[in-house]
Amino acid sequence: MSDPKLDGLSEEERLAAEWAALADEGSDGGGGEGGGTSTRVLNQDEIDSLLGFDSDGAGDGDNSGLMALVNSALVNYERLPMLEVVFDRLVRMMSTSLRNFTSDNVEVSLDQISSVRFGDYLNSIPLPAMLSVFKAEEWDNYGLMVVDSALIYSIVDVLLGGRRGTAAMRIEGRPYTTIERNLVERMVHVVLSDLSAAFDPLSPVTFRFDRLETNPRFATIARPANAAVLAKLRIDMEDRGGRLELLIPYATLEPVRELLLQMFMGEKFGRDSIWETHLASELWMTEVQISAVLDEITVQLYDVLNWKVGTRILLNATPDDTIELRCGDVSMFDGRMGRKGGHIAVRIEREAPREEDTRR
Repeated sequence: MSDPKLDGLSEEERLAAEWAALADEGSDGGGGEGGGTSTRVLNQDEIDSLLGFDSDGAGDGDNSGLMALVNSALVNYERLPMLEVVFDRLVRMMSTSLRNFTSDNVEVSLDQISSVRFGDYLNSIPLPAMLSVFKAEEWDNYGLMVVDSALIYSIVDVLLGGRRGTAAMRIEGRPYTTIERNLVERMVHVVLSDLSAAFDPLSPVTFRFDRLETNPRFATIARPANAAVLAKLRIDMEDRGGRLELLIPYATLEPVRELLLQMFMGEKFGRDSIWETHLASELWMTEVQISAVLDEITVQLYDVLNWKVGTRILLNATPDDTIELRCGDVSMFDGRMGRKGGHIAVRIEREAPREEDTRR
């Protein structure tokens, strides 16, 4: 029999109410013999709800339940606002460079930017495909570029003079030939050059082609659990085309992470140059107190306590000795003591040596 209190509630609310009731029964010590707590076996729907799956077995769009805990360690690319700007620049540059490369009408579009785990992505690559490993020279780390089979055959067809209006021929189940590998490698060099130019306004970097692989196991550039940024690009050449995916681990982007955190190009993270200039100009007008030190001696505390009015202290200073001018505890200048217009004066002769100079 259904509980009348639970009528009219949604499935999630009903499940939450049942869990709350079970928790209350467990806290009461149970009503059975020996004070044991009551037990309940979960059905499949309740298990799927906890794991974050729908009734049909598909995951929820918001990754609720246990899947949210598993994926909570992933870094969201939205925390790097400038990265999207870089990829937008890449799309514009690739549209021009690939038109010049293929002498055809090429349209490049950015489908998606997401965060993935490297191992999960490597296992999800549809084969056959070509995996290009490239190195960021200044950052001393690697990235991955994946070209799917549709784009491979389209590039080969276009560069070898295939007629327009005919779909690229796909011959599955065979390894790529040397000609196909060389033509795809040329395209990879063009894309890497554009990627370097896209990062130039942010941080100069050179992406160098390292190797071309067809087996994902040989293209491992990071640990399987490491997070990475995945950018999916769509390249259309009239009725031909395919997908190109760029995978850059967060470890590769670490040297420029602070630059990628900017909301716009040239952001200074709170620095106000106008206020800095004003503060610097006002500091020159600040009045400071300068002390002229004739000499310093070290005496015991016992002798200091015995000082009385009229006690004389002998200093090892003569009228020709150098006088030290100090601002607080910092030595500023050295000079000579004299008299000018009835006042005791000090003539500055040289700047006091800095502590760094004395240590040398």
